[in-house]
Amino acid sequence: MSDHDIAIVGGGAVGLHLACLLAQRGADVVVLERRTEPSRASRAIGIHPPGLAALDAAGIGAAVRDEATEIRSGVALSRGRLLARVRFGGRPILALPQHRTEALLRERLHALAPGALRTGVELAGLDDDGERVALATRGDGAVLARWAVGADGIRSTTRQLLGIRMLPRRGVGGYAMADAPDATRAGATAMLHLEPGGIVESFPMPGGQRRWVARLDAPEPAMTTAQLQRILEQRVPDPPRLPADATTSAFLARQRLAERFVRGRVVLVGDAAHEVSPIGGQGMSLGWLDGLALDAALALAGTAHTEAVLAAYERARRRAAERAMRRAAWNMAMGAPAGRAELEARLALVRALAVPPGSAAVRAAFTMRGL
Repeated sequence: MSDHDIAIVGGGAVGLHLACLLAQRGADVVVLERRTEPSRASRAIGIHPPGLAALDAAGIGAAVRDEATEIRSGVALSRGRLLARVRFGGRPILALPQHRTEALLRERLHALAPGALRTGVELAGLDDDGERVALATRGDGAVLARWAVGADGIRSTTRQLLGIRMLPRRGVGGYAMADAPDATRAGATAMLHLEPGGIVESFPMPGGQRRWVARLDAPEPAMTTAQLQRILEQRVPDPPRLPADATTSAFLARQRLAERFVRGRVVLVGDAAHEVSPIGGQGMSLGWLDGLALDAALALAGTAHTEAVLAAYERARRRAAERAMRRAAWNMAMGAPAGRAELEARLALVRALAVPPGSAAVRAAFTMRGL
């Protein structure tokens, strides 16, 4: 049985980030990751200003800036007409595929604590005796730690073993997405096409690529590239030409909040604690902010009243998650399929929000201020 200060279950973006923060201040940390190889699936790309600050704190901000593409503004359009433009000024959103961000975090953790990341290790049981947490695993024997952290995603085994329920929140919708060479000449601008059939969003990415995301009438179990191509042709004046070998994915965006983030000496972070719709792209950065807050809380836990410190962590991060969910639910509602009258009302609202004071609120929401 190996003994550590903190055991983190989950070696994705949030678990790796927290491990780097802990290792930087000398904590003995171990990360247990079920996968044997890193995922290269098409996932999150957005890194918002607070998320970038969190990556700076973990020591990889400069490397992320070197690889990422800046998104300096966003435009809303309908039937090819410009409705509104919001500029992010000196706080751009960065776009970098999640697998590259995770690779940079793995490299950083290896430099700080070689061997801290253990792959092919699956959590099988938890036993918290009030002083230590014993983690039974498949693949690496047992692990003992003063604290355990569940950073193992939406289907968190840690959360399930603790018996913590996920409570539904407003905001559900079906989407499909694919990446394609960027032929829009939009540069560093995100484009939101508000159309009767549903919104189509596109974002610049590194390597001259652009991600396209389309709202669906109903959730689809699967979608081919040809099907998504037809949707884009119906809604976008100058649709992209998706490569025949493009990876097209359909998904159901929903929102859920864990009824508790802390139980004894086990803490939930990231998607294990809050499933936030990817529409708006704030989930990954929100998880890194969880990590910053938890690192600070664990640093205090030995010198202050532990229960009070962790209760304050839980209250603050729950409030942040609820704010993020409200913003994401609003984004999803604005992009849902709509009849003519409803769509015209939405377009009028978008025009109104493009000028002060509404523009300041929109800019704050899209750059994750207050979270």
